[in-house]
Amino acid sequence: MVQHKPYYQPATTLHGFFFHDEQICANTEYLPHRHPWGQLIVVKSGVLALNIARQRFLAPPTAAVWLPADMEHSCYNRRQASARTINFADRYCAELPREPCLIIIGSVFNAIADDFFARGLDTPRGKSDVRLCHVLLDQLRQAPRQKNYLPMSHDKLLLPILQALEQNPADNTRLAQWARRVYSTERTLARRCQKALGMTFGEWRQRLRFLHAVSLLEQGMSVQRVALEVGYSSSSALNVLFQHMAEKSPEGYRPRAFSAGVRAKKQDSDGHPRLSVAE
Repeated sequence: MVQHKPYYQPATTLHGFFFHDEQICANTEYLPHRHPWGQLIVVKSGVLALNIARQRFLAPPTAAVWLPADMEHSCYNRRQASARTINFADRYCAELPREPCLIIIGSVFNAIADDFFARGLDTPRGKSDVRLCHVLLDQLRQAPRQKNYLPMSHDKLLLPILQALEQNPADNTRLAQWARRVYSTERTLARRCQKALGMTFGEWRQRLRFLHAVSLLEQGMSVQRVALEVGYSSSSALNVLFQHMAEKSPEGYRPRAFSAGVRAKKQDSDGHPRLSVAE
């Protein structure tokens, strides 16, 4: 059953900055709305699915989606996720992107944000916090940007292919085979992918598999099984994908308690190592 959730509104925005930690249950929907402040949505776990100005944005963990002020958006998540929002009064947004995009935030930004959320702040407390908020702004202005993590296209040749892969990320059909199915050529499809998606067909499929794998890992599924679910024959292939996409292993996305349990199984009562089914 779909749950409708109202968006967060702060009690005060005296300094022009406020923060909110959002826990999103499975099958939660935020209906279309807009607000007069710019918003950076930083995904902490799960994959966030947003619709912004008729564009779809899928954001994996550590990704940050920039949402300009007064831009209509909505959100529907099939699975559980958590995110932080860092919000800026419109007067601070002049030098920030005027269109929604992904922003690659760095270690300085993350360290300041982690401190704010660790202290349970919803607004700055004192001049030093306000100064740190302006450092966040400077970091955002300089940060690399991407139009979208997993773009879609309504191209008549690409759309059925992309939709089929979303339904089954494990599908290993090659581009040449897809071309025959849609009565086109491999070269034509490759050219259209680059033009409409801004990347190759192979990279788009890798990103799709990464997003799908993250969701499965966070549900506690074993790395080997996740590899099979997204179309790889071994866990080592999935590890290569994660090193390329996130510079960390798939195990890092599994629930901590579950991972700790798996490690505990590797020793018997005498402290000797033993094999675990999850391996």
